[in-house]
Amino acid sequence: MGALPNIVLVHGAWADGSSWSAVIERLQADGYNVTAPQLPMTTLADDVARLRQVLALQNGPTIVAGHSYGGQIITALGTDATNVVGLVYIAAFGLDEGESIGALLGQGPPSPALAHLIIDKQGFAWLPEDDFVNHFAADVDPVKAKVMYAVQQPLSATALQEDMGVPAWKSLPSWYMVADGDQAIPPDAERLFAKRMGATTVEVPTNHVAMVSHPDDVVKLIETAAAAPVAS
Repeated sequence: MGALPNIVLVHGAWADGSSWSAVIERLQADGYNVTAPQLPMTTLADDVARLRQVLALQNGPTIVAGHSYGGQIITALGTDATNVVGLVYIAAFGLDEGESIGALLGQGPPSPALAHLIIDKQGFAWLPEDDFVNHFAADVDPVKAKVMYAVQQPLSATALQEDMGVPAWKSLPSWYMVADGDQAIPPDAERLFAKRMGATTVEVPTNHVAMVSHPDDVVKLIETAAAAPVAS
């Protein structure tokens, strides 16, 4: 058996790298080199640049997993991700060329987790505590969910309007976890993302932050991607 691929974990909006903690512990115990960078959340270009910075430090093939808006970031790697051998989407946006998160979410009523975004004077969007605890992290222990709320990383609202270029999933194998109780991204949208990218797909009875509430399922999917022939 060859060396294990590296794993890079990309957090989404209103979270940070620590949201992957339970997943990191399990992957490290299984022998993987794992990196979960903190992303600026200022513009999509800034976030992709930080991801590329981390990818440049990886020695060898790398699996990249993204949660929520993190899916936008990994998708935006486009055709220029030389050491990336697979993409894993965890309840994440998997946009196609010319699409934006804002336009997609605007097709229906606001999801419960995103219904009352607070936009500050610098143009960053925050989640209020009630929506965060009861909808964004609905199946997380409330005490833990409040800690996650306290460390939330706001997202520049302009990032929601940025159009996707050529998506990385068109040239890389993909895996997708649909969170069937998601109150941030509609589960049907997740199923659409997974279907059109031809992803190997699993559905888990979880809310939006599956890597916190269902880390074993997330690790299983990431390790499935890591074991695929292209990653060896």
